[in-house]
Amino acid sequence: MAMKINVLYEDNHILILNKSSGIPVQKDSSNDISLYEIAKLYIKKKYQKKNNVFLGLVHRIDRPVSGCVTFAKTSKSLKRLNEMFKKNLIKKTYLAIVCGVNLKKSETLEHWLLKKPKINKSFAFLKHVEKSKKACLQYENMFSFENYTLLKIDLKTGRHHQIRTQLSKIGHPIKGDLKYGSKRSNKNKSISLHSSSIELIHPVKKNKLFIKANLPKDDLWSALPSCLDV
Repeated sequence: MAMKINVLYEDNHILILNKSSGIPVQKDSSNDISLYEIAKLYIKKKYQKKNNVFLGLVHRIDRPVSGCVTFAKTSKSLKRLNEMFKKNLIKKTYLAIVCGVNLKKSETLEHWLLKKPKINKSFAFLKHVEKSKKACLQYENMFSFENYTLLKIDLKTGRHHQIRTQLSKIGHPIKGDLKYGSKRSNKNKSISLHSSSIELIHPVKKNKLFIKANLPKDDLWSALPSCLDV
């Protein structure tokens, strides 16, 4: 199955792709081709590799989310990138179009998230409950239009459905996210959450990388003023 791949950055050590919404990062119960499989096929074809291709997944984003996904092309870079994520040395920034207006100019959200694997959903609490994990993010209110607000989000922890859960908890679910309270779905079954950039020190070369993913091509994202720094 041939699928278009959007390469944001590539060298001998890492590969960063701009994932379209609707594609799973890894194989799931749908049995649809995953971004991981697409990336391996891309490397195999580009470099004419006859043997199995090594590719390590460094982090994931949800299926209906678009944007930056990082892979390691060597075991050495995978180990180092995993260590950097554990030490919170990699900065991931998201853009979210949420339902409603009148949000604060900026805010830090702290909750305790409890994951329910059977229904693939997380729930946010203001205090610790059994088996919950602390979740923290900071948002900046960038722009309001119609009945929506664009938020720029600095993710401090990496919990299951964290951004979706926390924004829903404060009464502003992400547009199109029916699971977390949005009243209407998006036409393409996406949710309006985009992993817009990733900033890190290269695990081998040690130079600073700032990788930015173009916004999805749909009416709502396209309606944002071009002067916005996103």
